[in-house]
Amino acid sequence: MMGLLVFREKLRSFYGKYDAYLIPLIKFALSLSAFYLLNSNVGYMEKLKNPALLMVLALVCSFMPYGVISFLAGLILLAHISSVSLEMALILAALLVMLAILYYGFQPGDSYLLLLTPIFFQLRIPYAIPLLVGLSGGLGSAIPVSCGVFLFYIIQYVKQNAGVLTNDGSIDILQKYVQIIKNMMSNRMMMVMIAACVAGILVVYLIHLLSVDYAWHIAIVSGALVQLVVIFVSDFMFDVSVPVVELLVGSLVSMALAAVYNFMIFAVDYSRTEYLQFQDDDYYYYVKAVPKITVSAPDVKVQKISSAKKKR
Repeated sequence: MMGLLVFREKLRSFYGKYDAYLIPLIKFALSLSAFYLLNSNVGYMEKLKNPALLMVLALVCSFMPYGVISFLAGLILLAHISSVSLEMALILAALLVMLAILYYGFQPGDSYLLLLTPIFFQLRIPYAIPLLVGLSGGLGSAIPVSCGVFLFYIIQYVKQNAGVLTNDGSIDILQKYVQIIKNMMSNRMMMVMIAACVAGILVVYLIHLLSVDYAWHIAIVSGALVQLVVIFVSDFMFDVSVPVVELLVGSLVSMALAAVYNFMIFAVDYSRTEYLQFQDDDYYYYVKAVPKITVSAPDVKVQKISSAKKKR
């Protein structure tokens, strides 16, 4: 345990010392992952599949705000889809504008969640997002997470129906628009996952604020269980099937990631909890003080002792 605490302090010190270089590196990795996700699922425009171009775009994004990165990813998505179906691209553009109004009108500042959520879904660990967001964000963060879930399933819809979208046939243009919107909005799995993510964020956020011992640990377990309950109930009510093994493994991995985050951010020693009581003219105050677990990284100094020079 002491070794892990020392490693954590070294990691914090390293980040604090080199954050000016690490933050652009993180943005570069996040941008490249998002662009790769788009190309691997809806990479229909060959010009945008050039690895050199993606590296240059990711390098530019490493010095941009997360909002700009999300905007650029949206443009790439529209460009790919326009190669398949112009109607679908127009509908998606309108939906993205609505999402932008909803997002920036109510919860600006968490643009990275628009990128992270589809990436975590692609990695088959979507249940980690509600746990991490509930521990670190607020209830308003459910909006960008929900938008990220929506974008992921739109990408999956285009991927699975590319042949249908490219086949114009003799279908009336208005009928085609109505059919596309109906198919996208009737995706039960998307609605279930949005509900599971929102419920997970709500439970984790509320429980981790409690003053009980091990509140963060309880919040992680409760958030994971709530998501499982929402998905299992939806399976019976709406006939939404999720592979059980994938669901359980994804939940366990998500809980492990949340536990690592908890250790890095909120490691406290409940055995040394103190309770304080004092008052002023208007109030009585009851305070519970839980000390953080902090250790000093060992400062190892190596002193080189050179042998005496030989006399000539």
